[in-house]
Amino acid sequence: MKEICIVLTHTGTILSKIIKKYTKDEFSHVSISLDVELKEMYSFGRLNPYNPFWGGFVHEEIHKGTFKRFYKTKSKIYLLKITEEQYEDLKNNIKQIEQEKEKYKFNIMGLLAVGFHRKIRKTHSFYCAEFVKYVMEKSNINTKLPDIVKPEDFKNLEKAEVIYEGLLKSYQTSKMTLGYIRKKKLLPYY
Repeated sequence: MKEICIVLTHTGTILSKIIKKYTKDEFSHVSISLDVELKEMYSFGRLNPYNPFWGGFVHEEIHKGTFKRFYKTKSKIYLLKITEEQYEDLKNNIKQIEQEKEKYKFNIMGLLAVGFHRKIRKTHSFYCAEFVKYVMEKSNINTKLPDIVKPEDFKNLEKAEVIYEGLLKSYQTSKMTLGYIRKKKLLPYY
């Protein structure tokens, strides 16, 4: 078995506040991480922390980019165990998009349509929740997510366990944190 993380966040930016107002949800962004340390965390979002209108595929980091600029980002992190085969497929599907990231765009119209319970799908275009759902389902990870997906919908993933809730900048995978996670039997001892 392998572990991945689903990372729900709310940065407090103007765009995230607009999303939150329309969805009435706690979180306005979702990312997927191939590791519990969140070193391999990906989504569709801001390409430049200072420009909310230029978006696309992003390799996100807790202490760099948008999350560094918006250091009061609230988060809720879920751990999900998947098979080795699903993990390899997921990694390959994300890497394929990363290699071709110039042709992918941020689906701003799709994001706005979610607030009106509508779906606008464009080729080579995602908003964050569409991307995470897409790579998971393409990797044969059964999500049971709705067709019109929002970040909050990821709270309902079967077998996903909350491992952290709080400021994203305070998330650390120190021995103490990993010990706590393992004590809850969410991660095996190595």
